Amino acid sequence: MLIETSCAAPRLSGEVRRAEIIDVVLQLSAERSPGLITTAEIANALGLSQGALFKHFPSKETIWLAVAERVAYRLLATIEQAAAQATTPLAALRAVFFAHVGFVIEHPGTPRFIFHELQRAVDSPVKLRLRGMLANYRQLLLRLLEAAAQRGELDEKINQQAAASLFIGSIQGLVMQSMVAASPLAIREQAGAVLAILERGIVRQSTGNAA
Repeated sequence: MLIETSCAAPRLSGEVRRAEIIDVVLQLSAERSPGLITTAEIANALGLSQGALFKHFPSKETIWLAVAERVAYRLLATIEQAAAQATTPLAALRAVFFAHVGFVIEHPGTPRFIFHELQRAVDSPVKLRLRGMLANYRQLLLRLLEAAAQRGELDEKINQQAAASLFIGSIQGLVMQSMVAASPLAIREQAGAVLAILERGIVRQSTGNAA
């Protein structure tokens, strides 16, 4: 992927420039492992010197933490908004699933960044922030699953903790397949079928088509 550069980058506010730096990291992450991305490459993509880059972030680790913060905020905001607009808990779970899929398609560098950081051996601030994001995601799912159970929408024998894990794992599996296929759009083709299989395992047959 080519990112347009100029010989002299225009002067921008610190906030705008930091946002641009985060965007470039995610753009580059869509093409290869974030571990291979250098600060020199980031600076070059923006037409900056490394010195200018470090005026906005003192180190590569602080850049990566800012990226993690952006990813966590946007993904959680996306799924929370989708859930809030649904009329029933089961409809909210479906909305969250497709909202997450849409987020991955729109931001293909995000899952590669997340996977890379979570598999690192060291519990860095970046890894801890992403873990926190996933914990918040899981809590949202558990609230929706409990609400669905209270409405009689779920099979009463379902383990809700396992159901939350399966929900997240199903999306992660789709994402991995799209990465193997080198096509973010591939996730959209199978999302509906995967969700249907997931629902057969947790939804009461009498309410499976409700919501």
